[in-house]
Amino acid sequence: MLKFPTRINGPVAVIGDVHGQVGKLITVLDKLRETPDFDKRWIVFIGDLVDRGPDPKAALDVLSDLMMQHRRTTAIAGNHDFAMAASLGLIPTPEYSNWAERWMDHYDAHTTFDSYQAEQGNIEDLKSRLPDRHQEILSGLPWCVEHPKYLFVHAGIDPNQPFALQMKILKQKDFSMNRPPWLCSKTLVKSEIPKDCPFSVVSGHVRVPQVSITKKRILTDTTGGHSGELSCVLLPENKVISSGQGAAPVQAGGGKSWWKVW
Repeated sequence: MLKFPTRINGPVAVIGDVHGQVGKLITVLDKLRETPDFDKRWIVFIGDLVDRGPDPKAALDVLSDLMMQHRRTTAIAGNHDFAMAASLGLIPTPEYSNWAERWMDHYDAHTTFDSYQAEQGNIEDLKSRLPDRHQEILSGLPWCVEHPKYLFVHAGIDPNQPFALQMKILKQKDFSMNRPPWLCSKTLVKSEIPKDCPFSVVSGHVRVPQVSITKKRILTDTTGGHSGELSCVLLPENKVISSGQGAAPVQAGGGKSWWKVW
């Protein structure tokens, strides 16, 4: 049975929203493998492996292979992964849930159907084409990953709720919630984090023009699945590996920028 580590320690490489952009992902991973401490570094996918980009199926294949080849690999659920899993009945949903309809209407799911060579909009056909390993990935993705210094969660943390309560819900994966805000809310991406949160919160979910790193917040989604280059942030170094050529831009606290070449 596939298990995603949810408590990690040591250096980390966090990869922004992939959205089926497999060519960019492979470029990032090739560059990452060239770093001197690759074997000791955790790789964390920040969610949204599927939809929008050209080959969501291959993105899940890459994650599956990487988890077998590089044991320090884990991932969290993004709202797109959650929507797909809910639509296919791979995770529990409330009786009033309309995920299948919402996923196909609002999530650019057509590329996911295409990548599995499934009939557009035919949920049962798509599910029948999913390898068992992909079903395990989509149903097993945790909602957060903890590190002594960082918390990895797809959208962010609610500044107006006790942190301990939010962590309890995230760890348990409360499927009675139709749209968990930590996966789905755009407002949490740039919100302040609760004062009682001891971590720097690392997330994706909403595209930013360049990786943003401040004392308590790191934003990693630099494509939104549409355009731009995929980014991978090395922690604690605060360096960026990009799928593009040359320098990778980083937005630092206070509006200043610096450039790291990878």
